[in-house]
Amino acid sequence: MRTWRRTGSGDDVRICSNLESYECQLLTSMIESICELLTERADSAPRDELSAMTGIDTGHTRGPEDVTLGRLLPDFHRPDHEPELTVASIASDLNGGLRSVNEPRIIDAKLDAAQVVLATLPRDGGDVRLTEREADGWLAALTDVRLALGAMLGIDDDQGRLPPDHPHAAHRDIYDWLSVVQGLLVEALMADEWTESDWDVPE
Repeated sequence: MRTWRRTGSGDDVRICSNLESYECQLLTSMIESICELLTERADSAPRDELSAMTGIDTGHTRGPEDVTLGRLLPDFHRPDHEPELTVASIASDLNGGLRSVNEPRIIDAKLDAAQVVLATLPRDGGDVRLTEREADGWLAALTDVRLALGAMLGIDDDQGRLPPDHPHAAHRDIYDWLSVVQGLLVEALMADEWTESDWDVPE
């Protein structure tokens, strides 16, 4: 892909790039996989009478057993961050309550961000032109893809490049590519000035 560029001003600001067909297919596949995981998690949440009466969704009280979902939906409170809470049940109840109330909304936000990418991604490759709000959705979705890929493969930012013959080498390359795409998008969103030199995405 080309770098991201910021064009226009005010309400006409657009964040632009160009993606190859295989890049679009790769992003689509990964984002759709995350959507499936999150949707299955939401659909498996217990339903109670209060939720039915109030229309307020409640979610699971326990964290996901799946490693990937656990990275996407971590606990809200960690006992080791507050040493004075030494009773495990207190931390468990706190996490359960927070998760039940907040997890449905977090899943909805993640799915919304994913849909922004799918809706603005040219499936066969081509130009991408995002509003700032859509670019924010891309950032959120790319974060989730990187978290999921890192969890599935046991890789992280500090691992460095892998030898070419390593079974996860290709996946690490994808992870690094996602990091670059996300970083360049952040830079474009933060840019106050722009030029059109060497940029040929049509208006």
